[in-house]
Amino acid sequence: MIAKEPVPGRVKTRLVPPLTHDEAAGLAGAALEDTLRTVAQVPAAGRVLVLDGVPGPWLPSGFTVLPQRGGGLDERLAAAFADAHLLRPVPMVLIGMDTPQVTPALLTAALRLLAGHDAVFGPATDGGFWLLGLRAPDPALLLGVPMSSPSTGASQFRRLKEAGMSVATMPCLTDVDTMADAIEVAALVPGSRYAAALAGLGVPR
Repeated sequence: MIAKEPVPGRVKTRLVPPLTHDEAAGLAGAALEDTLRTVAQVPAAGRVLVLDGVPGPWLPSGFTVLPQRGGGLDERLAAAFADAHLLRPVPMVLIGMDTPQVTPALLTAALRLLAGHDAVFGPATDGGFWLLGLRAPDPALLLGVPMSSPSTGASQFRRLKEAGMSVATMPCLTDVDTMADAIEVAALVPGSRYAAALAGLGVPR
């Protein structure tokens, strides 16, 4: 998993306004904690958090924490795969902190798909992707892919196919980028920390 420490002014800044930076960071922290707890429930050889920042009380036990490195997001994703694979040379699935609606069943399915495919790809509704699984990391699969654009997912998927890889596709999920996204995702997980955090902000629904 790759994530940022939920520090005000450094996470979910596109939610400001209507939220304040403190509120946006609180919401991001709830999403991060929900996602980490979901990952903790998945049967796996190991769990790695590639973190920009410092671990906090939101981190469950059982995770190895590695620092993010690289400049752009493509470099940081490539480095996350490389560093995690060096630690544990096994097929791996990478997700971020913006889909707190993800379930253990979805992540378990992605890992199983890697047994018969070179890659697993989870598209996002904003044109990006929420999940990428690789049997073996290769920086060339990620470096240079334009990030944070409506064509990011298509570009990344095309890169995988052009490399001759067999690619399994996961369901499309919504990344939380806007307040509309936040409200939509919270409705999918009404009992979550994320939904409770959003409900506590008094934002018009």
